[in-house]
Formats: sequence, structure tokens, C-alpha cells
Amino acid sequence: MTLMPRRALLSLGLVTGTGLAVAACSPQPDTSTSAPSGEGAGGATAITHVHAITRAPDDGVVLLATHEGLYRLEDGDLTRAGPIVDLMGFTIAADGRYLASGHPGPGVDLPEPLGLAESTDGGQSWSVLSRGGESDFHALAAGPAGIVVFDGQLRFSPDGRTWQTRSIPSAPASLAVSPESGVVLATTENGVLRSTDDGASWSPLNTPQLASLVAWADDRTIVAAGIDGRLLTSTDAGASWTSSQEPIGEVTALGASRTDDGDVEALLMADNQVLRTVDGGAITQQLL
Repeated sequence: MTLMPRRALLSLGLVTGTGLAVAACSPQPDTSTSAPSGEGAGGATAITHVHAITRAPDDGVVLLATHEGLYRLEDGDLTRAGPIVDLMGFTIAADGRYLASGHPGPGVDLPEPLGLAESTDGGQSWSVLSRGGESDFHALAAGPAGIVVFDGQLRFSPDGRTWQTRSIPSAPASLAVSPESGVVLATTENGVLRSTDDGASWSPLNTPQLASLVAWADDRTIVAAGIDGRLLTSTDAGASWTSSQEPIGEVTALGASRTDDGDVEALLMADNQVLRTVDGGAITQQLL
């Protein structure tokens, strides 16, 4: 493992479970001791739970959607972007909008729960699109046809404002939508499920083992976190898989993309560390 200097403290003592259980989360007082948004995070930043990890589409900076708000991670430094919002669900739409759900922090003028909110300024501000005060979407994904979410009920929306209810055989712990074809994947306690019609119908996807989280790197490449801590990768839309030889750890957040060099990059929160790998988990780089 290649280690980078740790210039911010990530405290994650409350992260528990396998990731398959959909746990409730409520807003907490601000425990952050980082610099205000827009300044370097030279001090320690107490983050109790990372719900999602991905890269910002405009500048490629790693984003952490957390219990204490949205953070940018750059060169080992954490900087909070925008208000304190418990981002239980977080994704980035194809047009670059940030979409989120969860709970507002103290003093934040947003409904509880958030419903579906969007940000068009990189997370600096949020506005509610729909279902404010009604829904806390723990699973949230966006694709070319619209948005798929789960708040105890599977729902699909073409625009984030009007919703259609859907059925799914098992409750999804995570959802992911391929960027071009719009194939939806859901990790459940009964296996990974696949939908080609925006969640209207589902079929099982064979994986080497149960997976807690799943992400598309491109329209053919899937990365999943096995429940034994191994990273699973498919480059043929799930027809075949490779598995990391050794477990990486308990993965609680997962993102995937293709690099400019064509590598499959996986970003993960594993065993309270932010990690990056471009070889299926054989070698991991610690980002924080």
C-alpha cells in the first residue's frame, strides 16, 4: 500500500455494519473543526460517516458526501463545500448537477427530511426539487432517463419532480445507473439485481459473492464491493468478474470511473480510510 501524508484527521468511530442494512440517520450538531468552506482544512475534521464518494466533474477533485456535509479532498486536505447537510444519498447527474437527500443540519433552512435536492454550484447551496419533508433517499442514482431512488419505496422520476412508484424483490442498499444505456443495478441481501427499464422489472445479476455496494465506471464496467471485503470488477457489463486476491476491508462507500489513461479507478471508504485503486484492488493508495 502506498501512503500519502495525512494532513487532515478523519474520525469515523460510528461506522458500523456490513453496508447491506439501510440505517436511519439524524442531523447532529456541527463537530467540524476544519476551516470554513473555501479555505484550507489545516485543522482536524471530525467526520462520523461517509455516505458516498466520487469525483467532481469539473475539476476531478474527490468528493465525500458525509453526515456533516459535502467535503472536497485535495492533496490530503479536506474543505467543506456549502452548509452542514447530512447527505444520506448523493449522486451527480449527467449535466453536472449534484443531487442529494438526507437531513438539514441545525440552522439550515431546508425541509426535514430533505426529499430530493439539487445543487448547481458545486454543493455551495441546495434547493429542494420534490418530496421535501416526505422522503429520505438512502439509495439514489441518476442516469440518462432520470433518477432512481429508494425511501422504503422504489421510485423513478424523469425530472426529479414527478415520481412513479416501482416494485423491487428486495430492498436495495445501493443503486447505480450506467451512463449511456441506463441499466440500473441494485445491491440487495438476495444478490445484485438488474433492470433495463428504469426499475420497472428486475432480474438477478450473477456475481462471485453478495455485494454491498456497486458502481458503474462506464457503460460496460462495473465495480462492486463484496461482503468479504474483496473488490469485484466486470468489464463486460456483469457477464464475467474478477476479484481482488486479498480483502481490502469493509467498504462503506464506493465510486468508480475511467481515468484519462483508460484505467478503471475505484474510490472507496474502507476500514475508515479513503482509498484509490486502478488495478482491481491489488494495490491501494491511501488518500486520507
